[in-house]
Amino acid sequence: MNLSVVIITKNEEKNISKAVCSASFADEVLVLDSGSIDKTCDLAKGLGARVEYQEWLGFGRQKNKAVEMARNDWVFVLDADEQITLELEQEIISTLKNPLANGYYIARLNNFFGKNIKTSGLYPDRTIRLFDKKKGVFDDAPVHESIIIQGKVSKLKNHMNHLAYESIEEFISKQNSYSSLNLKNNNIFKALFSPSWTFFKMYILRLGFLDGKQGYIIAKLYSQYTFWKYIK
Repeated sequence: MNLSVVIITKNEEKNISKAVCSASFADEVLVLDSGSIDKTCDLAKGLGARVEYQEWLGFGRQKNKAVEMARNDWVFVLDADEQITLELEQEIISTLKNPLANGYYIARLNNFFGKNIKTSGLYPDRTIRLFDKKKGVFDDAPVHESIIIQGKVSKLKNHMNHLAYESIEEFISKQNSYSSLNLKNNNIFKALFSPSWTFFKMYILRLGFLDGKQGYIIAKLYSQYTFWKYIK
């Protein structure tokens, strides 16, 4: 199959075992660590992953480095808090027997606060993750990086699982950090009105209300994140 699964990490001992195990069907699992002080690297090595070190370069550049270090041309970029499902594994194996595109979008099923969420515009949440590294590269965005593919891009049907946030506190901490990295032009008008639109879109138009309390909390938190982006 000639597939490498690459994972960038720092202090991911809580998640890394599930991620590596879900990728164990690949010819290589490469963990590129940026200085963990917990058991991340030991756990990954114990499960057969190849572990390398790279000082933090930013999300896009760090992932490009991991892809560059992979031994195979076809790579799957997996985050430490994600797992490849058995259904997706079989689809990947089948696809790589005769790839008809240079890159493939993969859906994510996001888990917020203990519940899988398929409303609020958070599913299928597709991003390119499986690609031929000779034909693709991450942009240099400091956060919310994406892959630029030369040639045809297709999509796979099955999703991977993503443990997005376990608690409200974790969401607030991470999104506050992301909003500092992903600064929009300071715009008081958008800071005042965009959060309300974000809430209405996620909770009403994208049916977040069907997910009960979690749907309401998610819409409120994302509206707060929108405020941070435009006010910082």
